[in-house]
Amino acid sequence: MSITKSVFEELDMSYDDDNIYFQIISAVLDSAERLDLPHRLKLMMAQPKNEIIVHFPVRMDDGSFSLFKGYRVQHNNVLGPYKGGIRYHEGVTLDHVKALSALMTMKTALVRLPFGGAKGGVKVDPRGISPDELMRMTRRFISALGTNIGPDYDIPAPDVGTNAQIMAWMADTYVNISEPGKRLGGAGVVTGKPIEYGGSHGREKATGQGVVYVLEELLPDLGIDINRMSYSLIGFGNVGSWTGRLLHDHGATLKAVMDHTGAVFNAKGINALSLNAHVAEQGGVAGFSGAEPITESEFYAVEVDVFIPAALEQMVTEEKARLLRCRVLAEAANAPVTPSGERYLVEQGVSILPAILCSAGGVTVSYFEWKQNRQAELWDPEVVDQQLRKQMVAAARRVNETARLLDCALRTAAYCAALDYINKVYNLRGIFP
Repeated sequence: MSITKSVFEELDMSYDDDNIYFQIISAVLDSAERLDLPHRLKLMMAQPKNEIIVHFPVRMDDGSFSLFKGYRVQHNNVLGPYKGGIRYHEGVTLDHVKALSALMTMKTALVRLPFGGAKGGVKVDPRGISPDELMRMTRRFISALGTNIGPDYDIPAPDVGTNAQIMAWMADTYVNISEPGKRLGGAGVVTGKPIEYGGSHGREKATGQGVVYVLEELLPDLGIDINRMSYSLIGFGNVGSWTGRLLHDHGATLKAVMDHTGAVFNAKGINALSLNAHVAEQGGVAGFSGAEPITESEFYAVEVDVFIPAALEQMVTEEKARLLRCRVLAEAANAPVTPSGERYLVEQGVSILPAILCSAGGVTVSYFEWKQNRQAELWDPEVVDQQLRKQMVAAARRVNETARLLDCALRTAAYCAALDYINKVYNLRGIFP
């Protein structure tokens, strides 16, 4: 029996190859084994510290009530307060949120932020309810979580299906249900807020900006010029659109984009700025006049230098991976490639830039926002960009150096760099009591 499966057995967990949580934790445990880290650390990484499930009623516009299910999983906080997004999506499940919380622990450790890992969500289609219903649902969810979140304990942020407006509702709700003495700094309970209510410059574009900084740092070693490269994108929401717009400034050629509405292609290049305006008006890439529609299979088969999944998890299965014709895959989304898909791509010589590195820009600028809230400051946009570049470049170099030292893939190197740091902190702090 492998070390990974023996850990799950010790924790009385039934291993499932198709479960995203076991897939993520297996990769983490394999990296811990490579470093010969203590067994106690493997046990702590394999299971979240807290799993919170809440059910709460919401009054709908027609006067009826619907019961919603929400989650908040707090994976580890040895480095600092729990940190991680909240998503609104009909596919939210406990194991899904657990997996993402573990990735947040790895992500914050890799970038050396003073945060632990958490994740949350509500099982809902946010497009299927009205703005007023969305507001009431958000406020009821935060009320249901109560003291399980807080600016010194667990700080949520935007994720799939949530945005700055929703973060403002969350912060306002938290402030109103807090004791009077805690209300002054209560807005710091979440990050990703609007600038006018304690947000930070650069937070909206942060994840996409982080992806670009990583590409700038790592692509030269892979023989690719970011200013001349071709690329395609899955997803054109916040992360995908900002990645596209920022790469447009570099002169890179966006050949194909796919989202929930369809896929489009232009061999000469898609103007990401024009596509962003189209998506803002139409709700998706379908019908964009600057490109021709293509099928999903045709999208995956477009030949590019860099393929960037920036949507949901597990989208690049082995079947889809076999269609890809790229030299590099940059994971702008969390866990977008299945284990079997990854194995195939690695066998084909495709370099995979891991999610816990590429997508770390969001949580890094969330840290800046949290810090600004605590200091009652607002940093200039140039300061945010400068500090983000510094953090992302340092993390990318950390991963590259670890990969060379251990002679391993970049994903394994990223996990190893994160776990080594977590282990050092545990050794310094010890286990209470």
